[in-house]
Amino acid sequence: MARFQIEGGAPLRGEIQAQGAKNEVLQILCAVLLTEEPVRVQNIPDIIDVNKLIEILADFGVQVAKNGPGDYTFQADQVDLDFLFTDTYKKKGAALRGSIMLVGPLLARFGKGYIPKPGGDKIGRRRLDTHFQGLMALGAQFKSENGSSFYGVEQPASGLKGAYMLLEEASVTGTANVVMAAVLAQGTTTIYNAACEPYLQQLCSMLVRMGAKIDGIGSNLLRITGVDQLGGTEHRCLPDMIEIGSWIGLAAMTKSEITIKNTGFDHLGVIPGVFQKLGIQLERRGDDIFVPAQDHYEIQTFMDGGILTIADAPWPGFTPDLLSIILVTATQARGSVLVHQKMFESRLFFTDKLIDMGAQIILCDPHRATVIGLDRKVPLRGTTMASPDIRAGIALLIAALSAEGTSIIQNIDQIDRGYERIDERLRAIGAKIVRLND
Repeated sequence: MARFQIEGGAPLRGEIQAQGAKNEVLQILCAVLLTEEPVRVQNIPDIIDVNKLIEILADFGVQVAKNGPGDYTFQADQVDLDFLFTDTYKKKGAALRGSIMLVGPLLARFGKGYIPKPGGDKIGRRRLDTHFQGLMALGAQFKSENGSSFYGVEQPASGLKGAYMLLEEASVTGTANVVMAAVLAQGTTTIYNAACEPYLQQLCSMLVRMGAKIDGIGSNLLRITGVDQLGGTEHRCLPDMIEIGSWIGLAAMTKSEITIKNTGFDHLGVIPGVFQKLGIQLERRGDDIFVPAQDHYEIQTFMDGGILTIADAPWPGFTPDLLSIILVTATQARGSVLVHQKMFESRLFFTDKLIDMGAQIILCDPHRATVIGLDRKVPLRGTTMASPDIRAGIALLIAALSAEGTSIIQNIDQIDRGYERIDERLRAIGAKIVRLND
C-alpha cells in the first residue's frame, strides 16, 4: 500500500493552484445523464472519486471524450439501463459516496434509478432518507431487494409530478438529487430548506443553461418548473474551497509565504474570515489569496473574552470539511479554541494522532475538541500514522510538514480520493514529501 514519507519543519514558498471542486464535479457529472446532447465540463480534478464516477458513466454507455487535462465531453445518448442491475454496478456504486446522485437523473429521464448503499468516508452516519423522501414526494415509488442494501425509485405510470416539500435536512447531495429529478417532472416543484452551497448553485445554473426553469438559486427556497427535455451545454467547475482552506492552514503552520491562485474568492463565503479569527494574515489579490510567512498567529476571543468556538453549519455557515484543518492549524497558534463538529460524530477521532505528535487537544466528546495552542514553543514531532478519511488525511499531512523530523502517512489512498497529485504540487513549492510504494 502506498504511503508518504515527509521531512517536516521547512518553510515553503511559491504559488499553488487550487484544483476543481470535487463536491461540485460529482454533481455535475451525474447531471450529464439528463440530456442526450453533448455536455462539456472543464476543471475536473484527476482524483480517485471523480475517476470512479466517470468510469461508472462509461459503463452505462455514456460516451466520454477527453479534450485535455481536466476537460471532458460527455454524451448520454445511448444509455444501457440494464447496467443498473449488474453486479459490476453494485460493486462500483458501493465504493463511491457520490454515486447516490445518479438516482435522480436516471429516475427523471429513464423512469428508474437504483443505488447500492454508497461508500466514502467513515465519518459517522450519513443517511439517505432526504434523497428518497424528496424523490417520493415527486411521486416516485420506493423499491428494494429483500435482504440487500440495493434500493431505488421508479416512476409511476403517470410520471413524476411537481410538489411542495420541506426537506428535513439541508442536504447538499439530497437537494441536488431532487433538483435533477424535478427539472423533468410535470408542473412546479417547491423545495424549502434546500441546500444553497456554491456548488449546488453551480449545478442549478448549468441546468438553466440546458433549458431548465429554476428560480431562487442561491437561496434555501427553490421553485422548479418542469420541462420536457434538456439540451447540451458547457460548464466550468469552481476551484475547490476545501483545498484553498487547506493551503491557508498549511502556510500558517509551516511559516510559509504562499500565493493560492485563482481561488474563486467571491464564492468562499466565511472561509477566509474564519482563518483570520485564528490570527492568520491573508490578503486578497484579484482572485488570488496571498498568505505571508508568520512566526506567530494568535487566536481571537469573543467580545466578552470567552474562548473562541468554531462550528460547522449548512451554507452560508462554515463547511464541516474544513474543521479538521482549523483544528490542526490551531495547535501551533497562541491561544485556545473549541472546535464543534456538529454534523458528523466520528470526524474528530483523528485527534489522537495529533496528540501523539505533541499537540495539546482535549477531545470533549465525539463532536467537540478543545485545542490549546502552543505558540510553536513545543513543535510537533514526526511520527507514523494512517489517514482515516480525506479531510483528516490532509490535516495530518499539514501537521507532518510542520513537524520536526520524519513522518510516515499510511493509507494515502484516502488523500488521493480528494487531492490531485498532492505530493507533486507540494514539492513544487519546496515540500520534502516522497510517495513510497510497497
